[in-house]
Amino acid sequence: MRRIGAVLLAVLAVTACSSSPAQDLPSTPTTVAAPTTVSGQSLALKVDVVTGGLQHGWDVGFLPGGSILVTQRPGRLALVRGTAVTQVQADFSDVWARGEGGLMGMVVHPDFAASRRFTTCQTHQEGGRAVDIRLVTWTLSADERSATKVRDLLTGLPVNQSGRHSGCRPEIAADGALLVGTGDTARPDVSQDRHSLGGKVLRVDLNTGAPLPDNPFISSADPNEQRIYSYGHRNIQGVAVRPGTGQIFTGEHGPTFDDEINLIRPGGNYGWDPSQGGTVDSYDEDVPMTDLQRFPDAVRPLWTSGDITEAICGAAFVSGPQWGALDGRLAVVALKGQKMLMFTVDQAGAVTEVYLPAEFDDTYGRLRAVRSGPDGALYVTTSDGNDDKLLRITPAA
Repeated sequence: MRRIGAVLLAVLAVTACSSSPAQDLPSTPTTVAAPTTVSGQSLALKVDVVTGGLQHGWDVGFLPGGSILVTQRPGRLALVRGTAVTQVQADFSDVWARGEGGLMGMVVHPDFAASRRFTTCQTHQEGGRAVDIRLVTWTLSADERSATKVRDLLTGLPVNQSGRHSGCRPEIAADGALLVGTGDTARPDVSQDRHSLGGKVLRVDLNTGAPLPDNPFISSADPNEQRIYSYGHRNIQGVAVRPGTGQIFTGEHGPTFDDEINLIRPGGNYGWDPSQGGTVDSYDEDVPMTDLQRFPDAVRPLWTSGDITEAICGAAFVSGPQWGALDGRLAVVALKGQKMLMFTVDQAGAVTEVYLPAEFDDTYGRLRAVRSGPDGALYVTTSDGNDDKLLRITPAA
C-alpha cells in the first residue's frame, strides 16, 4: 500500500454534463473522497486467479461457449477454458512487439456465434521496421485451436518505432459501431491533426472499417477525418460504454500528472497539444493535459489524478445486483498505480465518488485489462511480463 496515501490526496474530479457546453463547466477540480465504504456498506472483493503463465496479457474477449481469449503483447493469443490455457495458432509474424506496442486490444464480434469473428489491434512490421498500427479481423476455428486472418479492417494508425503511446483499445458501442481509442505515438502534432488517426477516438463500421454516416466530420473529404469521433487525446488505454445509456468513457494516460477519465462528446477536442499550436517541433509534455488557454472550448475531464500519475488502463462498467452498492460503477485498473479504482458516475456522467478496493493495493502488480464477463464478474489481466495472470473478481460473500 505504498502509494495509497498519495492517491487519497490526489483523487480529483471535475463534474461535467455531456449535454452542457464546455464553457459552462467548472473551471477548477473539486475534491472527491476516496472512501473505504460505499453508501454506508463496508465492501470486500473476492479475487480468484483463473490462470497464470501469460506474458503481458493485454485484453480479454468472451466466447459464447464459456472460453476466454486473451491477447498477449509479444504476438500470442491464449484460449482459457476453465483453468487450462492453450495457445491459439495464428500468424502473428508481422506483429512488432516493442514498448507499448504489439498485439494489443481486441473485441469479439457480437455475431460471433454465427461468424466466429474477432478483431485485434496490433503493431504491424515489414522488413524489421514498424509500419503502422492496424485493426485486423480474424475467424476462430470451430475447435478453437487456430485463427485465420480475414482482412486488415483499418490500417494507417501512426506508430512510434519504440512502441510508445500506441493506445489501441477497441470497444463495441451501444449501436454496434466499433470504437477505437488511439495514442499520439509521442509526436507533437498528432493529437490535434484531424488528418491523423492518432490521439483520437475513432468510430467505424465493425465489418468494413468505413466511417459511419453520422460521424461528426463525415462531410470532410479526408477518410481519416471522417472516422474521427473525438480528438486531442494523449494515449487512450481504456474505453467503456455505459449500459443503458450509450455514454462512452475513456481512461487516458497523463505525462507526469493528470491521468484523465473523460466522457466522449462527438466532435469534441480534449485539449492535448504538445506542439503548442505548432510552434515547437519537440514533444513538450509540460503542457496541460486539457489546455483551456489554447482551446477554451476543450472538453474538460470528469476526473484527474492531480499531480501524480497512476497510468490508468482498462475500463469497464460493473453490472448486476450481486455487486450491491458497486453496481453500475466504472472500474478502471492502473499499471503504475497497481490498483483498481471504482468511480460512481451520476446520470449526466459526472464523477461523484471514487472507491479504492484494498484487495488490489500493490498486490497483483501492474494491471492492464478489465472486462465485465457474461457471468457478471470482472476479469483483469496483470502485465508484469513474467507469469502474468487472468484474475476473476466478484463481491465477497
